[in-house]
Amino acid sequence: MTIELITFDLDDTLWSVQPVIVAADHKLRAWLAEHAARVEVLTPERLQQLRAEVVQLQPELDRRVSEVRYQMLLRAFLQSGYGEVEARETAEQAFQVFLAARQNVELFADVRPTLAQLCNAYMLGALSNGNADVRRVGLAEYFSFALNADALGVAKPEPAVFLAALARAQVAPSRSIHIGDHPHDDVFGAQQVGMRTIWFNPEGQPWTGEIEPDAQVSQIAQLPEVIRSLSE
Repeated sequence: MTIELITFDLDDTLWSVQPVIVAADHKLRAWLAEHAARVEVLTPERLQQLRAEVVQLQPELDRRVSEVRYQMLLRAFLQSGYGEVEARETAEQAFQVFLAARQNVELFADVRPTLAQLCNAYMLGALSNGNADVRRVGLAEYFSFALNADALGVAKPEPAVFLAALARAQVAPSRSIHIGDHPHDDVFGAQQVGMRTIWFNPEGQPWTGEIEPDAQVSQIAQLPEVIRSLSE
């Protein structure tokens, strides 16, 4: 079956996300210390507490990471004695500081040359539950489209995410492949709508899911050959 569309997860598939978030939180705290000294220090423990409070009050935001982050900041400002208007304005400024820093990713070494090769043969799309922006991380030239949970209002593994990608590309599920590191969000999610799947498994973990992926790779550079084999 000829493959026409390849969709990629982003975080922990094209780069390691944990160092990015740690650095973005550090940048945020530095900005707050300079521009909003009245707000309490947002330690990792405090951020976790704020997130729990936000999701408890607004469970529909659980997988919408940008809105949750803004609401966390807004809540921190309000609880630190800021008035409503000032809290909203400053929370938005603080969120934009975090969001900009969150785009400073370090791509795995083989990502750019592999995407450059693949985009000449297939349509590429990005499907993420995070808020990295392919334009801001410097990958826009390779992707025909990018969808995330913030924009869609739903997150992987919900079928709606993958169906939105298929609709955008006007490609049948059997002619598409989704690639990601998460056995449930990526592999199971894509399998639900009939897409083929490649599990990115750099640490060589054993498969523990219900239905095995069509293939797995330990390096992004392996993808062109594996995709060709799935097309035969």
